[in-house]
Amino acid sequence: MKAAGRADGDVSEVEEARSLVARAVEELGGLDLLVNAAGEGFAPVPVEDMTEAHWDAAFGATAKGSFFVTQAAAPHLRKSRGCVVMIEDVAAYQPWRSFAAHCAAKAAQAMLTRVLARALAPEVRVCGVAPGSVAVEEGQEERRAAETLLGRIGSPEDVAAAVVYLAGADFVTGVSLVVDGGRLLQSVPPRPP
Repeated sequence: MKAAGRADGDVSEVEEARSLVARAVEELGGLDLLVNAAGEGFAPVPVEDMTEAHWDAAFGATAKGSFFVTQAAAPHLRKSRGCVVMIEDVAAYQPWRSFAAHCAAKAAQAMLTRVLARALAPEVRVCGVAPGSVAVEEGQEERRAAETLLGRIGSPEDVAAAVVYLAGADFVTGVSLVVDGGRLLQSVPPRPP
């Protein structure tokens, strides 16, 4: 497996998204797993201060990039009967008032999980992973842990384990696996990050 990052291209630009996939196919000799994890615009901005630039940043890599990277990868994934995993966010399911663009972009990406699962079936499975508190600001660990039923924050390994599970779960498609330690189940809605 190989990971691509920001230095490899701006997936919010359609041609760069397509070029990234073409390079990956050439280097790897094909594709059997695509993980869409690119995102921008995760910054608190009050609704009244939201600009078009904030909105475009949030939707660019998250929703637009996920769609066009998957579109370019689809023919290769069909050949391998592969899998797409969208790295969503619990923000897709919670209205965080200072993160309107991020929540909306992640909700769009979560819907793409379902739309693309239908569009690419039966050859390609498409699933999502919606992490909760994983990368938290230093000093916020205790507060974020208290927002979960399990009393801890998540780790990158928790998210990776969910991706590995979905990559191998041949009878699972069109669903999102919430990896949040039970944060969404808390009786009192958590304060937004």
